[in-house]
Amino acid sequence: MTEGRPVLPEPDEDETGPYTHLGFARARPGHEDEVERLILSLVEPLRAEDGALEFHVHRDRADRGLFVIYEMFRSKQHLEKHLAQAYTRAFIAGIGPHVEGPLRQQFLRMSSPLPGGAG
Repeated sequence: MTEGRPVLPEPDEDETGPYTHLGFARARPGHEDEVERLILSLVEPLRAEDGALEFHVHRDRADRGLFVIYEMFRSKQHLEKHLAQAYTRAFIAGIGPHVEGPLRQQFLRMSSPLPGGAG
């Protein structure tokens, strides 16, 4: 992802749940606090976006240089709009020097029902 926007897989035909994405970033040694600061800068604007249901930033307890981002959107189209935002593009460009390799992406299909029918 640090080299550009990820290719988003299409939802399955029978899929009715939200579009969920995990991002994994490994900080370069000595850059852990900067990576955390950059990722946390996404929280407020992303949570305010139309179609954003969840956004959480995690740091591995055993490996403090590994960060996991969990984000859930109403649809693939909402995630695509997020990726086109200027602040998202700036984050992708700005984090590159602070991480080892590209950010790893994982796209999930929700199997359990979403509480409150928010999806």
